[in-house]
Amino acid sequence: MANQATFNNWLAGGQSNVSGNIGLNYDFNYKSDNWNWDNKIIAGYGLTKIKDQDLQKSDDRLIFNSLAGRKASGEWFYSLFFNFQTQFDTGVDLATGVKTSHFFSPAFFQFGPGMLWKKSDNLKVNIAPATSKLIIVHQHFTELGPSFGVEQGDSSRFEFGAAINGYYKFTLVENVTVENILNLYSNYLEDPQNVDVDYTLNVAMKINKTLSTNLAFQLLFDDNAVGEGANYAKVQTRQVIGLGVNYGF
Repeated sequence: MANQATFNNWLAGGQSNVSGNIGLNYDFNYKSDNWNWDNKIIAGYGLTKIKDQDLQKSDDRLIFNSLAGRKASGEWFYSLFFNFQTQFDTGVDLATGVKTSHFFSPAFFQFGPGMLWKKSDNLKVNIAPATSKLIIVHQHFTELGPSFGVEQGDSSRFEFGAAINGYYKFTLVENVTVENILNLYSNYLEDPQNVDVDYTLNVAMKINKTLSTNLAFQLLFDDNAVGEGANYAKVQTRQVIGLGVNYGF
């Protein structure tokens, strides 16, 4: 999707800008009488250029979710899940110009057994009370202090806790679908009361077979997202909206 705005002697104010985003939200699933295997890839990258300012990122994420389940009883399955998250490009603190992240730094991994309640492909909840979590960052981000929960001088952090993952997709009105993705995690080894929250809302409003208007909103709360004592909010939000081109496989 692409957006552009130009202002010239516009009394109401405004800055000329141009931006573009590309995104992928793709599911590939397997189902049999006793087995379910659901996989999802979410990727997004965007750039924006505001007049007289440097080129900046407007979106940058790469996520892979995999959830396998074997029939237990009714709508319940014994499950095993895997989650991976990172980014494509370098992140920079605009105030200082200092690099804060890049590809695979940080990289987040979660893995664990549990129980899956699955009403349908569009409504499911997975409960994993024995989940391993690994955070990886390059050591040059921890030279002067902790980064993304990884201690100063280290390049990784291991956590063990409980994860709850929920997914709900529905049709709001004709040609408008709403997708909700909620991930909760509590680390048994340190401050288990501080639950990490990752919520994503994706709204697709179909115009025709190939065009749609898409809205993505994400809210993050991670107690270890920044170093201790850092003057940053631990609640993060992201919103991307624009015109999209749809292609089905």
